[in-house]
Order: sequence, then structure tokens, then C-alpha cells
Amino acid sequence: MAAMVFCIFGSVVAVFQLALAAGAPLGSSAMAGKFPRQFPFALRIAAFVQAVVLVLLAVVVGARAGLMVPQWHFLSERLCWGVLVFSALGLVLNLITP
Repeated sequence: MAAMVFCIFGSVVAVFQLALAAGAPLGSSAMAGKFPRQFPFALRIAAFVQAVVLVLLAVVVGARAGLMVPQWHFLSERLCWGVLVFSALGLVLNLITP
């Protein structure tokens, strides 16, 4: 159940990042509203990369839980540690950002 929730929320955030990357005027909802409309080009590329990373993280967690990509199940045991480190790093960075 927790893996399914992780995959759903990760996918929602990935869609938001893809919208930012595509130029949707959602900048006020990201990065403390520093860019109220569209993100600049460099940040749009970063948003796209972030969306790809989020999807990969969701796939790793889903594979570990047996929800998808059964071929990755064995590999997902180690990759889940990467998901943990990435998530912890993101938490710390968001906490120290005003």
C-alpha cells in the first residue's frame, strides 16, 4: 500500500514538473514563487530532468513492491537505498530553503 501511495504521489509531482518544463504558467507554485509565470529555459530543462528522476524513483519502488517491472525486483533491493538517499537529501534541501 505504501509503495502504491509513493508511486501515485511521485507521478503527480512528475506531471507537475512536466507541466513546468512545457512552459505552463505555474511558476508561482514552485521555488517559492521566484518565477511567477513560466520558468526560464534552464529551469525548464531542470524540471524535465526532475520529472524523469521522479518517474524512475516510482518505478524502483513499484518494482520492489511487485507492482511493476518484475525484472527489476532483484535490482530494486539496492536501488531502494538510492530512493531513500535521494528523498532524504530532497527533504533536507527543502527544509533549509526559505
